[in-house]
Amino acid sequence: MLFLYNLVVSITGFFLKIVALFSPKIKLFVDGRKNVFTILEEKIKPEDKTIWFHSASLGEYEQGLPVIEKIKEKYPTHKIIVTFFSPSGYEVRKNNNIADVTIYLPLDTKSNAKEFLKLTHPELVFFIKYEFWLNYLKELEKLKTPTYLISGIFRDNQMFFKWYGGFYRKALKTFTHFFVQNENSKQKIESIGFQNAIVSGDTRFDRVNAILERDNSLEFIETFKNNQPTIVIGSSWPKDEVLLAEYINEAPENVKFIIAPHNIKTEQIENLKNAITKKTVLFSEKENKILADYTVFIINTVGLLTKIYSYGTIAYVGGGFGNPGIHNILEPAAFGIPIVIGPNYSKFAEAIELVKLGGCTTISNTENLKHVFNQLLSDNNFLEEKGKICQSYIQNNKGATNTIIKAISQKQTN
Repeated sequence: MLFLYNLVVSITGFFLKIVALFSPKIKLFVDGRKNVFTILEEKIKPEDKTIWFHSASLGEYEQGLPVIEKIKEKYPTHKIIVTFFSPSGYEVRKNNNIADVTIYLPLDTKSNAKEFLKLTHPELVFFIKYEFWLNYLKELEKLKTPTYLISGIFRDNQMFFKWYGGFYRKALKTFTHFFVQNENSKQKIESIGFQNAIVSGDTRFDRVNAILERDNSLEFIETFKNNQPTIVIGSSWPKDEVLLAEYINEAPENVKFIIAPHNIKTEQIENLKNAITKKTVLFSEKENKILADYTVFIINTVGLLTKIYSYGTIAYVGGGFGNPGIHNILEPAAFGIPIVIGPNYSKFAEAIELVKLGGCTTISNTENLKHVFNQLLSDNNFLEEKGKICQSYIQNNKGATNTIIKAISQKQTN
């Protein structure tokens, strides 16, 4: 079976090079891996002590960041290596200031795995959430390198739990410890013979809780808001925006809207702006404008959304009308504001929990949206109650990072 796996990886690598001729995203994926070994030879010396973290994309990186920060504090003389599989993670965080080296992970061939580990020679390895690359794991097992899964999730549909997934189950023997998000994941991994798992929780709660301790002020947003109730629309997609534009055009005059779309391509931003009849300003044209005079502020740049949530009266988080579903609802929850989302959230445990608790409300059409927004805006007690539910949910679930660091420290001293 490993032979078939390696064959599939090799064939995939070949076809990706062809697809890269036509797809800018795949071109980043392919081109970004061309010089990985050269970069490692330049930045990692044989005498260096290193620790390696791998994440699939941006979400997993953000999830692992609290652990990366703590490990860096604990091992200040070690170089931190961060790898990404996806361009959507690497391109956004390639210039982060936490890692000494940030690169793409070479495709999971036997030769790549050997060369990568020879050049990086990590003393500790962390895979975040659910990245399982068989050749890398096999080589790590040979080297007896302590390897951990953090914020892990295990579900019935994964290969490990299928009758034909024996070679995947064997790969799990590499892991020194599994730090999983919930009891169900622990039970799943124990059902196939692994007793080295503990429920640590989800490190994303620590990540968003830490946001509260930083300076989240944005003077231009404060000027725009002008002490008016403000609905922050984060990571919206066109299907979200059709409903939202209709509501915005009919909303009470004192309500302000800040929209940070998922896609900031010029054509999509123009389509959004044209759908709105209220006075609208773009981030890119805000200079020399009297921002308080505008009702809608479209943020056609990246990296500001988390801080913008701190100014929200209500948050609408986009993605819930598409696949795979909603974007990050924990960031607005940390600021204690009610959240509204679309109907596709079944793959997101935090959304399921917050909907059940009442801090998050789902909508499926324009009428739902109008009713929910108007009810929240017209009843301060109702608004505050839902916001407190969200904030309490974050506070009650933080602490995963300390659990992980404590357990690793015990392992390393034994």
